[in-house]
Amino acid sequence: MPLDPAHLDPDTIVAISTPPGRGGIGIVRLSGPAARAIAEPLLRLRHPLAPAQARFAEVLDKDTHEPLDEAVVTFFEAPHSYTTEDIVEIAAHGSPVLLDYLLRQCLAAGARLAEPGEFTQRAFLAGRLDLTQAEAVHDLIESQTLHQARVAAQQLGGSLSRIIAPIKHNLIALIAALEAGIDFAEDDIDLLPQPEILTRILAIQTPLTALEDSFTYGRILRNGFSLAIVGRPNAGKSSLFNRLVQRDRAIVTATPGTTRDLVTERVSLDGIPIDLIDTAGIRTSTDRAADEAEALGIAKSREAIAEADVVLLVLDATQPFTHEDQALLESLTARTTVIVCNKSDLPSTHPSPLPASTLQTSALTGTGIPELRRAILAQITSGAPTSDTALLTNLRQQQAVAATTAALAQATRATTNGLPHELLLLDLYAALTALDTLTGATTSDDILHLIFSKFCIGK
Repeated sequence: MPLDPAHLDPDTIVAISTPPGRGGIGIVRLSGPAARAIAEPLLRLRHPLAPAQARFAEVLDKDTHEPLDEAVVTFFEAPHSYTTEDIVEIAAHGSPVLLDYLLRQCLAAGARLAEPGEFTQRAFLAGRLDLTQAEAVHDLIESQTLHQARVAAQQLGGSLSRIIAPIKHNLIALIAALEAGIDFAEDDIDLLPQPEILTRILAIQTPLTALEDSFTYGRILRNGFSLAIVGRPNAGKSSLFNRLVQRDRAIVTATPGTTRDLVTERVSLDGIPIDLIDTAGIRTSTDRAADEAEALGIAKSREAIAEADVVLLVLDATQPFTHEDQALLESLTARTTVIVCNKSDLPSTHPSPLPASTLQTSALTGTGIPELRRAILAQITSGAPTSDTALLTNLRQQQAVAATTAALAQATRATTNGLPHELLLLDLYAALTALDTLTGATTSDDILHLIFSKFCIGK
């Protein structure tokens, strides 16, 4: 809920809103009641500032009163701005010296240096954004793929908020009906019958359960996932790694045991970030390791298997299927695994039948690589929504929804057991409080500080 203007921070804040370093353009942003009064003396404007209009200006040297640079200045008048306060943005050339000069002059004129995320926090406190939209601003800034940016833009546009709004409305309506039945029983207002209460709780709980289920995919989309490429020495793991990375990132030789350490590269697979991990070839008998370095590499490979979201097991089509292959395959039964038989361009010597899902690939010719990419993606997107619905993309959101569904489940048990409506209302109010933490209606100051401290200064 928006705060009363009297409780909003009266300070005018300032920050450089473009990334550090040199660039064609750099922006100094002010927000607050004195934004215009602080900015105007620093500039020589050809025309007075006007709301939502860009003005050409010269940045003045305070000592010589001569122009230091040319700039474009935009003024956004309260409440029609990002923070709902007066905002002035000075877009000058991206010289760190010049931007720092402008920043220091604003501070000397009475502005305060903005905290990380304070512009967005002010937008949230003023009610312009809810907490899911504020988090989406950070996600959009941090996007590494276009797909991530699209999802963040949907969240920023209120896709998650639009799902929550009718759910909250129905929950409040149920609470009101139960309260009325208790408070005005003498006025012949009937208590809701048990079947209707259960039906209404289920109608609230069902979309929340679907939303909670979206977290598995939403977390992967936001943070990416890891894939460890494992197998016996010289099976072609590094060659497949290079094919998936689309450049010669790992060293490839005909000598078994070339890879001694983990080689990691982040790539995008249909818009989802993936950390590919090329591992040392695994020998099940430690005495067969060529030297201590290879033994350490094998140990790191096993650690990578334990930590990876998906394991890509590479078999060698030119070598017999050995007990080492079988042991490694059996060790992965509890893991999400994709199996490939590499070197399919060469005659196969596998005497044993492989699992039906085994893919045939050739890192040399590229055969089977598109199918391999699809198979990896299928392991990750199996829980993806079937439409462009909203997603839970961070743990805070998931915990808020989980707490809401847990309280609703308790309310269902209370209703089924015939407990008084006064006790049922305790569970429903707990569900409402948890739901409100999702959008920020009842979020504590500590949580807000944690969320916005992750932002860059100037955002």
